[in-house]
Amino acid sequence: MQEGQIRAIVICVFNKNDTILVCEGFDEVKQEYYYRPIGGGIEFGETSKEALIREVQEEINAKIEHVKYLGTIENIFSYNGMHGHEMVTVYDAMFVDETFYEKPVFFGQEDNGETFKLLWKPISDFGTGRLRLVPENLLRLL
Repeated sequence: MQEGQIRAIVICVFNKNDTILVCEGFDEVKQEYYYRPIGGGIEFGETSKEALIREVQEEINAKIEHVKYLGTIENIFSYNGMHGHEMVTVYDAMFVDETFYEKPVFFGQEDNGETFKLLWKPISDFGTGRLRLVPENLLRLL
């Protein structure tokens, strides 16, 4: 994240019954966990859909299908004491390999080698405020 830059990113909401697949993150400054669907940056010359397919392949080695645009969210936030600004394109899709739906928890890897945890969480936990879903207005699209 670079302060002073607006970043174009893409995320995907994978659904399983009444749950969604999210990455678990932790803000050291706020001392709180947050959850975000998988995705990443859109590269120059790449459509958001192409970026999503690439990011999912790179991060968890998975192919996806039935990719459907849900909307775009402008996200202005703070993370670890830094201010961020993103334009977030949101899609829904399905895994080609259905075993991803059977794994309660698994790990992905960023291009810098850092690993992250993915898990299926009930959508209702975000609606009640029990868990924090980011970007903040994502729940409205679901």
